Amino acid sequence: MASKLTAPVIAARKVRNGCDPLVMVTAYDAPGARMVSESGADLILVGDSLAMVVLGYEDTMQVTVDDMVHHTAAVARAKPSCFVVADLPWLSYHVSEADTVNNAARLIRAGAQAVKLEGGLERIRMIEAIIEAEIPVMGHLGLTPQSVLAMGGFKVQGKSTNAAMRIQSQAKALAHAGCFAIVLEGVPNEVGKLITDSVDVPTIGIGAGPDCDGQVLVFHDVLGIEDRFKPKFVRRYGALKAQGVEALAAFAADVRSRAFPADDECYHLSDAEAEALGLYGSPVIPRPPDVEDQLGVW
Repeated sequence: MASKLTAPVIAARKVRNGCDPLVMVTAYDAPGARMVSESGADLILVGDSLAMVVLGYEDTMQVTVDDMVHHTAAVARAKPSCFVVADLPWLSYHVSEADTVNNAARLIRAGAQAVKLEGGLERIRMIEAIIEAEIPVMGHLGLTPQSVLAMGGFKVQGKSTNAAMRIQSQAKALAHAGCFAIVLEGVPNEVGKLITDSVDVPTIGIGAGPDCDGQVLVFHDVLGIEDRFKPKFVRRYGALKAQGVEALAAFAADVRSRAFPADDECYHLSDAEAEALGLYGSPVIPRPPDVEDQLGVW
């Protein structure tokens, strides 16, 4: 099982320094957190991806701070050995510094050990304010899902020289501002390597190639619980939805055929109690208690 990490320890986890790549997996509730923890992962991300894989929304922009607090607390109650990072949702850090810090603090009070937010230079002021409040911050660059409307969809970023250099510059700025790690999403392999080599804090890739200092995937994607779509960067390690549907269908069939519940799955009265209820013939009518029975004998 992975040992408990801290933000400063994670900040030093560069593969070029001989460290193992970081493993981060999302989780949104206590059972998921226990599974990720027992797998030996290093970090749990309580991601705003819960919008799509748990809450049924079409994108991440529908999630609120209250949603994130609720799910972060559920993860924290499992007491995972992993370092817990919680996403600041859209419009929770696009406000005043005071409101941004308060929103970050709510996630920390719910059980997170750090927060993650999306964006580059335009977020530096908020990152610094959160860090000044003694809350560790993880950055997120490249394809930033909360910007899907501005980006015109879920599109690979950094495909031109200028775009790649812009993301690299943003990564350096985030590291300088104090981010202890940076998620890189949806960029070409070469850009992932360029950025990883240019910053002193670890990069955690999701669709950013093999040269990042770690990788993150969504819990439901890894286990095959979500099967409606499959991004190119996802590798499914299980088929839990198919197995779950099969198990539920078997349960339904057993109920309809009266094969469930079986006798050893039921509770039973003693023979005497069953006989008193008339289950083996005529019921035994108990004598109602008289006054002496109730008051005792003087």
